[in-house]
Amino acid sequence: MRENADTEERDALITSSIPVVTHIVRETMGRVPSHVSRDDLTSAGLAALVQASKSFDASRGVPFARYAATRVRGAILDELRGIDWASRSVRRRARDLDATRAQLAGILGRSPSTAEVAQAVGMTLDEIARNDEDIARAQVLSLQGAQDASLDDLLPSAGPTPEQLLEHRERLAYLVEAVAELPERLRIVISDYFLEERPMAEIAAELGVTESRVSQMRAEALVLLRDALNHELDPTLLKPHARPQGSANRRREAYFAAVATRHAASVRRPVGVTALDETA
Repeated sequence: MRENADTEERDALITSSIPVVTHIVRETMGRVPSHVSRDDLTSAGLAALVQASKSFDASRGVPFARYAATRVRGAILDELRGIDWASRSVRRRARDLDATRAQLAGILGRSPSTAEVAQAVGMTLDEIARNDEDIARAQVLSLQGAQDASLDDLLPSAGPTPEQLLEHRERLAYLVEAVAELPERLRIVISDYFLEERPMAEIAAELGVTESRVSQMRAEALVLLRDALNHELDPTLLKPHARPQGSANRRREAYFAAVATRHAASVRRPVGVTALDETA
């Protein structure tokens, strides 16, 4: 009899809290790309709700709805982290563009312009810029898991270990320092596009270049940022430069050294001084 009563009580908790899942999914869908499946997020949320009903302890004094919301948000965040933030068509087109760029670079002996790539693949400059933009946003979103950082704050207790949190903070610190050490125009593109969310047309007008050039600069900056983090945190992932003796590689190495120096200085900096002071 007691087992039946417990089952009925759990069922009642689940049924009464389904709107919590619906609300969180609806809230999340407003911040993610349109190809993310609402059904997948709902399934993850409902599964977490059922698990929450089994582990809920009323004696702790926490309302079930609040406890369940934390578990549901954590499950949805995990689901989002496993999603490819770019659609298949965008990924396929990006692979084709990368292959074309590599082929033209081999023929021309230099990096091809966007116009040359567009002519080779039969696309307009705007189409290439939009595809590059979709990929760039996907790269950032895949790192964040969601556009709202508060989701990370609501992960259940079985979340990252202290070591993982320390590693995550170190990576973020390096990222801030790597952005600060970017060449000025690349830093402007990254800050304006990703942090201030300014339209590409505005950034192009400010820098006096075309939108396709801004797209190229953004891609160049993202490669530099990735390589700088790998250089400091996981050298095995750092790809060697195509021309080790060239001036481009010397500039890259100088950039890596500048990031390392800035990080070393930030480690010695008093606690009250933030990394943002360096870029003020």
